[in-house]
Amino acid sequence: MFGKKEADRILNLIKTKKSDYWMRVREKQMLALFHKAADGVPAYKDFLKKNGVEPDKVKTLKDFQLVPPMSKKNYLRQYDLKDLCYGGTLRQALVFTSTSGSTGEPFYFPRNEQLDWQSSIYHELFLRNNSRQNLGQTLVIVGFGMGVWIGGLITFKAFENVAKRGYPISIITPGINKSEIFHALKTLSPNFTETILVGYPPFVKDLIDEAEDNGVNLKKINLRILNAAESYSEKFRDYVVSKSGIKNVYLDMVNIYGTADLGTMAFETPTTIFTRRILSKNITAFNNIFSQITKTPTLAQYNPMFTSFEEESGSILLTGDNSIPLVRYTIGDNGGVMSYKELDSRLHKSGIDLADGLKKQGLESFSNQLPVVYVYERTDLSTKLYGAIIYPEHVREALQDSRFESFLTGKFTMLTRYDDDQNQFLEINVELKPGIKAKKSLEKLCCDTIVKNLLNKNAEYKNNHNSLADEVTPRIIFWPYGNDTYFKSGVKQKWVKNTS
Repeated sequence: MFGKKEADRILNLIKTKKSDYWMRVREKQMLALFHKAADGVPAYKDFLKKNGVEPDKVKTLKDFQLVPPMSKKNYLRQYDLKDLCYGGTLRQALVFTSTSGSTGEPFYFPRNEQLDWQSSIYHELFLRNNSRQNLGQTLVIVGFGMGVWIGGLITFKAFENVAKRGYPISIITPGINKSEIFHALKTLSPNFTETILVGYPPFVKDLIDEAEDNGVNLKKINLRILNAAESYSEKFRDYVVSKSGIKNVYLDMVNIYGTADLGTMAFETPTTIFTRRILSKNITAFNNIFSQITKTPTLAQYNPMFTSFEEESGSILLTGDNSIPLVRYTIGDNGGVMSYKELDSRLHKSGIDLADGLKKQGLESFSNQLPVVYVYERTDLSTKLYGAIIYPEHVREALQDSRFESFLTGKFTMLTRYDDDQNQFLEINVELKPGIKAKKSLEKLCCDTIVKNLLNKNAEYKNNHNSLADEVTPRIIFWPYGNDTYFKSGVKQKWVKNTS
């Protein structure tokens, strides 16, 4: 089931099948998994019974969309771990990974080799989407944490699976150890045709910024980058591409949408990166695609043979198989879904010819018609200031201004605090680059730039600012590079801290 022949079959389908085919696969997969879970998972049987759902009556996509969504709160934490698994048992070969616990107590997800193999299909597609005709020897440097979290281990297993299918891949797993990564870039990378650096976006940016000081000339390495765990702007991509000497902005820096819950679920492709870059410069088209949201979402394609997505009231639901199957699962992300055909149609209404644009960029042979999911900040990752919801995306965009490139890493943590008189204020803790000292002029520029972006992007903030300018002006606190209070190296950056 998990061999080279099956991988080649699926990758050929991705390359050749049209939008309507994938939407039929999506419907078939969701219904099939619902019935498989309803028949074989004790917890899901009980969940459906308690919610008055008769599985035999769920026959169409319309029926399926009436099935109550599950979540950690109403499902995963309500049953014993074994009863969430097929057959009500843990007596199988499993690997456990933990959620980050950003919304509360961490949850431990078991997975089997199926998810590792599915992830390898996405990783092989990244390898194939290469401007070099013949893929040479490739070094993969895994810079995700290698502990209980999923990123490092599933990336290692995915590339290992690809290597077993005949690709000339070598892997090293330094995790978040910067000195080991720099040593690998200096001593190992020159022996390979290309190097793939994998890691969290802020961590990879740190590596790019510090490479020269650590004796690494990135522009002599054929570098490609694979990110996951959070979204970033096209300004961020442009910065990393320019600073690192990456050859092709559409092919060589890709973001993955994945979770501990179901592994690698969707991925950026040349098609979605091209689309996102067009939309970042065209507000009308942006609104036609993303329905008036102001945050820049990750735009990705997914293989419905593995995982499928729905949108319900602006929230993302996913359905995918694992040791714990998840059916209409609320993951806590906002966003939407559409077929490739729908994406193409919405772009066309804005005067954008997707096929022609891809052809002009030389991306026609790298495109596919898998369905699309777009995802932005988790519903629990924001803070409030005088009733206005403040999203980290708007602060992040401001700090990516080119004027800060020599002074700030781009990382920050924001939180709502109260002074001694119980007046509410927004505190933004900002990390300085190595050797940079805080100055009042930099503080003012930082504050002014953040306020300007909030006024442009956040209507609630703008309304408050009109009458409460001083009260809603953020307070900036600079921290030395790598300070453990907010900027522990290599782990997921906490853009928002909850003080409640």
